[in-house]
Amino acid sequence: MTHAPVLVVVDHQGGLPTGPAAEVLTAARRLGGPVAAVWLGAEAPGDAARAELGRFGAGTVYVPELAGLAPQLAPVATEAVAAVVAQAAPQAVLLVSSYAGKELAAGLAVALDSGAVVDADGVERREDGTVAAGKTVFAASWQTVCAVTRGTPVVALRPTAVAAEPAEQAAAPDLVAVPVSFSERARAVTVVQRTEHPRSGRVPLTEAQTVVVGGRGTEGDFTAVEELAELLGGAVGATRDVTDEGWREHSEQVGQTGVTIAPRLYIGVGVSGAVHHTVGMQAAQTIVAVNTDPEAPIFEIADFGVVGDAAEVLPQAIAAIRRHRSS
Repeated sequence: MTHAPVLVVVDHQGGLPTGPAAEVLTAARRLGGPVAAVWLGAEAPGDAARAELGRFGAGTVYVPELAGLAPQLAPVATEAVAAVVAQAAPQAVLLVSSYAGKELAAGLAVALDSGAVVDADGVERREDGTVAAGKTVFAASWQTVCAVTRGTPVVALRPTAVAAEPAEQAAAPDLVAVPVSFSERARAVTVVQRTEHPRSGRVPLTEAQTVVVGGRGTEGDFTAVEELAELLGGAVGATRDVTDEGWREHSEQVGQTGVTIAPRLYIGVGVSGAVHHTVGMQAAQTIVAVNTDPEAPIFEIADFGVVGDAAEVLPQAIAAIRRHRSS
């Protein structure tokens, strides 16, 4: 039986798909049936981008005709993707659960008269043929399974929730232009200028497989935290206390009023484990904690805990990792 395609809205930067986009394409392939991508941009994807999309299983890339409108605007993106859905008739729409992705998922569900699941950590096809998404809730203490009961399901997957795996057979996908009749609402705003902030060489916090978070116990000295994160190829995060003190930027804050992360490895340095922080990191696969207080709440959820001064523990850990890698 031929399945309808699974449609993936592709995040891209610098003309190439992002790491989380590759993860969502991987998840789409596991649903069965062909995988198609939506490329929202002023220009169609180039040869390198097409090759990368094909490497992760996209057989077709739909390119909505934006008529000069900015795809960063939610109404524009929503109507562009809705036009692709009308043409491709997919079984589901998947996308990355970023801030923009969540907004797009909500708008698309309204436009399609269906439903959306955001911050999902997995997607599967159930025995009855419906598409269901797994999602951790209540500070990662419950695992739920959600299914959209009407219309085309829209599922936004958290970065790092699925490991990106290239397809066994890959070829450059076909490009299909899709005309879009934009509403007055979509045309109401014009972007006159955009300034791209340069990204550091380090992986973004929400996409990192390893995150080293510093808390109040660091007393604002993130030297060893930065060094450990760099050594492990990870990102640096912070607790609310740290950002309130002005020791780190708010963009690095992990928790209820910051970002939610789900890395393979979380290392908390001088982090007490208050609930407003743990709600943003409990979905990590492995949790390591370093704290001088043996009664710190973070030890209750840690897979491995070290009671000690981070100023002494981290340099030893860094030295041990360097010795291991050089041996």
